[in-house]
Parts: sequence; C-alpha cells; structure tokens
Amino acid sequence: MDSDIAIMMVEAGGTEGSFVKYEDGAPKVSEDVLAEGLEQSKLWIREAINLQRDLVKAYVAERGPIEPIAYQTFADYEDDVYARVESLGEDALSEANKLSEKQPRAEALAAATASIMEQLSGEFPNRSSEVKAAVKSMTKKLVRRRIVDEGLRIDGRSVNEIRPLSAELDLFPMTHGSALFQRGETQVVNVTTLGMPRMRQQIDSITPDEFRRYMHHYNFPPYSTGETGRVGAPKRREVGHGMLAERALIPVLPSEQEFAYTLRVVSDVMQSNGSTSMASVCGSTLSLMAAGVPIKAPVAGIAMGLVYDGGKYVTLTDILGAEDAFGDMDFKVAGTADAVTALQLDTKIDGLPADVLSKALHQAKEARLTILKVITDTIPEPRSQVAEVAPKIVSMEIPIDKIGEVIGPKGKVINTLQQETGADIAVDDDGVVGTVTIGAKDGRAVEEARRRIALILDPPTAEVGAIYQGRVVNIAKFGAFISIMPGRDGLLHISKMGPLNDGKRIGQVEDVVELGQALEVRVDDIDPQGKVSLSLAGEFAGADGNSSDSPRPARAPRDNNDRGGRDDRGPRPERSDRGGSDRPSRDHAPNPAKSSAFEAAFEAELAGEFGDLGPEGPAFSADDGGARRPPRPRRR
Repeated sequence: MDSDIAIMMVEAGGTEGSFVKYEDGAPKVSEDVLAEGLEQSKLWIREAINLQRDLVKAYVAERGPIEPIAYQTFADYEDDVYARVESLGEDALSEANKLSEKQPRAEALAAATASIMEQLSGEFPNRSSEVKAAVKSMTKKLVRRRIVDEGLRIDGRSVNEIRPLSAELDLFPMTHGSALFQRGETQVVNVTTLGMPRMRQQIDSITPDEFRRYMHHYNFPPYSTGETGRVGAPKRREVGHGMLAERALIPVLPSEQEFAYTLRVVSDVMQSNGSTSMASVCGSTLSLMAAGVPIKAPVAGIAMGLVYDGGKYVTLTDILGAEDAFGDMDFKVAGTADAVTALQLDTKIDGLPADVLSKALHQAKEARLTILKVITDTIPEPRSQVAEVAPKIVSMEIPIDKIGEVIGPKGKVINTLQQETGADIAVDDDGVVGTVTIGAKDGRAVEEARRRIALILDPPTAEVGAIYQGRVVNIAKFGAFISIMPGRDGLLHISKMGPLNDGKRIGQVEDVVELGQALEVRVDDIDPQGKVSLSLAGEFAGADGNSSDSPRPARAPRDNNDRGGRDDRGPRPERSDRGGSDRPSRDHAPNPAKSSAFEAAFEAELAGEFGDLGPEGPAFSADDGGARRPPRPRRR
C-alpha cells in the first residue's frame, strides 16, 4: 500500500493559446514544473489503485476468493543454448556492435549470427529459433554493458552527444514552404501548404472539437529503412507519430484572427535511424517559418533513452533505433527554448525515480537548445510574406446584420464578386460578429474584393440626374434591376426600355436585356425609402421621344387670314342658341389624354400576371388614367 508508484507511460501536449497565456503572465511549463507535476500525480494514481483494491475486497467478501487463471510461460531459449552462443559469438558480436554506421553494422551482425547458427546447427538440431533468440539477447547485453561500463554507445558517441545536424529550406519552388531536417542518419522532408479557412478538416467524433485548422500528416515509407513494401494508407504508428508532432506545434501557432489560413504540414521520412517523429517536429518548424507562418517561437524535439543495469541509471541523448529496442525507456520531449510543448514517455522497468526523470528532462533541454540554434541559424524568424505561389488571404469583421447584404439573394452578390475579381470569398459568423475571408493568388484581386465589400457595408449615395455605367443583376416581369455601384441597385422599368427594341412594344424584359449586360443609365428619382428609378442614357437617351431631354416639336404658326375677319363670320349667336343642353358641360367633359404613372403600370403588370386580385387588387389601371378604382363589394 505504501510502495512507490511506477509511472509506466506519460503522454501530454500543450493547448492552443498557451503562449498567449504565457504573455499575460502565466507560469511556463518548464522541466522543473513538469517533473514536479509527474511526482505529484503519483498521489492520485495511488488513490485510484486503492479504489480498485477496495472493489476487489468487496467482491471477495460477497462472493468468495477469486480463483487465479492458470497460465504457462515459455522461454525464448534455454540456458544451454545461451551458454553456447555466449562462448562462440561474444567476440564477433561485440566487434560488430562497435561499427558506427547502421548499414555496415547490420550486415556485420547478420554475418555473425549466420556463423553462430551454422556452428550450432549440428549441436542443437531443430532449435534454430532458440539460437537466433539467444543471439539477440546476447547483443542486447553487450550494448547495455558497454553503455553502463564504458559510457560509449553503439555508434561510439558519449551518452549526451547529438549526431550531426543540418537544415535546408526551399527545396521545391512551387510549394508554399518546404524544408529538410537531418540528424545523423535520420532525414525528414517537410512541406507546408496554406489554404482558405473553409478547407479546414471537419471532425466527426465524440470530442467537442468540430474542425481542425492545423493538420500534420506523417509518412513512413518502407524505403526509409532500406526495405521494399506496399505504400498505402497510414498505419497506427504513422498516425500516432503525426499526432505527437502536431501536439508539439499547436501551442505556438497563430490564432485564426492573426493568420486566417488553414495549415497542412506533411512529413515524409527519407531515411530512418531513431526518432523520426522528433525530426518531423524540427522540420515542421522550418517549413512553417519558410512559408511565412508567424509562429510564436521555434519548436524542436529530441528522443531520449535510459539504460538501467546493476542499480545504475544512464540517460541517453538522441537515441538510435537499436538503443530504443535495447534500452529501458523511450522518452520524447519537444518545446521551445523555455517551455515544453509535448511529452511522451514509456518505460520497460518498474518505476522511475524523480531525480532520474528530472535529470533526463534537463539533459533533453540541453539537446533541444542545440537543435534550436541550428534552426534559428537557418532561418532566424518567420518570413514576413507568404510565398508568391501561396494564396493571399485577408479577413475583416462585419456586423452580423450585414452578412445577408454581402451574400445577396441566393448568393448572387458574393458570386458576382468572386467572378469579377477572381478572389475566393468565405463568410462566417460566431453568433456575435461576422467574418469575411478573402483569398486569391493575386494580391490585387484580394484588395479589389475587399474594396467592393467595404462599399457594400457603407454604400455610396446615388445622385439624381447622374449617369452611371451599370450592369443587369436581376430581371423581373416589370423591369430590370441595374447595379450602378457596389451595394446600390436601381430599377429600369419595362416602360422605359422601348429604345432597346427600336421603339416597339416589348413583350418580355428578357427579349431586350440579359443578366450581366452593361447599360448606361440615368438616375431619375430616389424615393424616401432609397429606391432608385432609372432610365436609359447614352446612345438610347430620348430615342423613344418620351424622354424629358427630347425637345418638344415647335408648333407651326397659325395664319389668322385663313379664318377670315369677324365681319365675314357674321354676328356671334347668343349663348342660349349655342346648342343648349345638348352640349356637354365643360365640367364633365371627358379628358381624351391618358396620364401614365409608375404605380399604374406596375399594378397593371401584376394584374396581367396574376389575374384579378379582388378588392385588394391593383389600385390603378392604365385605362382609367391613374385614378384609383372603387373597391368591389365582397361576395356573401
């Protein structure tokens, strides 16, 4: 009950916005904080174990003792086989393990193993698998003993020495950001791609996260280890390594308000000999900075190992693949110069003393700082501009009640903006404020789209009498709506379209205009609600003779001599003799001239389209000179 708790596995990562909290004064997760946190966690692990023990006691008290499940163990080899392998092959295996390069060492070990198996084939017939297992166990013993006794590792390095490091940028001209990171025989190529916000990945899981804005994909093809094999969907190992590298970089990524792009990083392992996941972290930092992503700080990662033999703990920096297999701990830690962003630890021994873990963390920090210097020497800070081939993206906040105006009916406004500017426009909102994101390969297209959206949000005012070059944006039965400026449309009524048909009657608006057609129009009137009435201008102005600009024909002078003088016409009759009551009164004389009004034409159009609308139908008719018709009595 009071024995120490053995922590076998730890997996942790920073959260988005961690560095914003650090800037506000929150304490950073340093190596000391992390070691203390792991030590404090043992208290709660012990409580969980005690609860499980209490559950077992309650079960036994109620149902009796639990019968243990019978099982049988099998050894990989017997002691007699191991003794013969040790006597015959210890020297050959020891010499092979001193070769520093992976491929020659593997070939030497394979030759020594084949020689031992050939010598013992007659002595241990049908036990070749035991011989091979004994050779592997002997190799592990030699490697561990050399590390503990001599402080030398398989490739001849000291326990805290890092393999040679190198970094390169801009490997591929048409990518948004690319980098190569190499540590010894481990080599990873990273490519960063910038996309529009709508390209983020949608998550369908039990977690509250709905989208992933940053995606890290890790590929480990067979050729990276000198093998052949099928290259297909990523397996469990590849998914896990990619997620570890992703968690390491999430804390330093800029927010969507600071950098509106969706980010995808792909790590392709070219060659592998130890900790390709941490090499992916380093390569990702390089490619993100090369792509112009303003990360808060560079991130580097390192893989640590541990050998425990004879009561002695030895921590290894930058472990090889063989040291991972033969050691007692695989410990990966990533972070910036002063904070840890991701941690993964698994041990093969029972328990890890706090002082040993703290020493391993500080030794990892020394290695991390060395790698960070290589990164910052290659690229000191993120580039100020994205690549020429990358899309240019800007975002702007708009009032949520203006979203409909930007999108337009059935998306007509936003679609027109995208077609005319060539920019990709996305509109989103969080329930409080709207966000418009504009992206295009050409920065001029982005600026033009932003200018037009700004005019929609704060449209200019049209002037009566002014002439505008407009474009048909919508067609109705009674006329066409013309966009005369961003965010401002006007109606060109069908009654004013005669010049477009040589003055002839127009059956349908579609016969003379079409969507997108450019027309020069004049603003005739703007009503109190802001509705704009238009007429044709330019070459069509006054072509039908009804335009206000058309001069009225001069009236011919009347020749009074044709009428004769008053004396020739006889005396004027008395008023009572001029027709009497048979002549209609002047007050009730019919008016042969029919006045036209916009309302009359509009309501006549509605009546022609929908029929008689009843007592609430059109109030005007073209036949009644614009006079309002009396309401019909309701039918009972």
